[in-house]
Amino acid sequence: MSAISAPGFIRTGDGVDLFYRDWGQGEPVLFIAGWSLPSDMWQYQMLALSQRGLRCIAFDRRGHGRSSDPGRGYDFDTLADDIAAVIDALGLEQVMLVGHSMGCNEIIRYLSRHGEARVKRVALLGTMTPMICRDDSNPDGLDPALLAFFRTQELGRDFPAWIDGNMPPFLAPDTSPGIANWLRQLALGASLQALVECNRALASADFRAELARISTPVLLIAADQDVSAPFELTAKPTAALLPNAQLRMYQGAPHGMFVTHTERVNDDLLTFLDAA
Repeated sequence: MSAISAPGFIRTGDGVDLFYRDWGQGEPVLFIAGWSLPSDMWQYQMLALSQRGLRCIAFDRRGHGRSSDPGRGYDFDTLADDIAAVIDALGLEQVMLVGHSMGCNEIIRYLSRHGEARVKRVALLGTMTPMICRDDSNPDGLDPALLAFFRTQELGRDFPAWIDGNMPPFLAPDTSPGIANWLRQLALGASLQALVECNRALASADFRAELARISTPVLLIAADQDVSAPFELTAKPTAALLPNAQLRMYQGAPHGMFVTHTERVNDDLLTFLDAA
């Protein structure tokens, strides 16, 4: 069972306190952040959508932001259960789920593990589904050794330096230094142990069978300059597997389209939510 444990916090069934923010009134939209980022990343979406008459909710993944750092529970089943805990504690119905990057994978696992009855629509930005690592059935995937190297030699040794080196491809060239510094500070607030274990879960995940069983309408937003989630490996096969998907490609956009193409993202989310 989950419950509101204190103002702004939801306690999960395994005793983890998840920080959440809840803006506005109306149809609910629940935002799931990408790897290393807390709910703050969605503020420019939440502000715009809440001002258009929607109830916008986002929470910090365990080990991120202001949520508990329990040292466990970074498998996709548990992360999906955390989404369920937020939905249950707040009594959300007919909710639109919006995810970025790894958060998209958590949404798919929520739908396959907890069902689609309380979900109206889903939007996936820069998804990391269906499977990013190479094996015999996924020959075009990434070499698992590359992700292992990242965990041990980059994340485990100098995460700030890795952020500095990877911020330029994450953002557009004209992104303000203030936005870049803000995202850097958000990422540095995450638990290194959480980041390592989330990356390990992502490296071993295969969502192909789950995607094929989802009937909820899904909007996929992909970016042609996304080096974190290359289109041919992620959004393209995801769209092919989903029975009820719309795919939109942003030309010239990077993985961080939520801050580089904010108005377009917000408009597409509103249009998709309002669709019959």
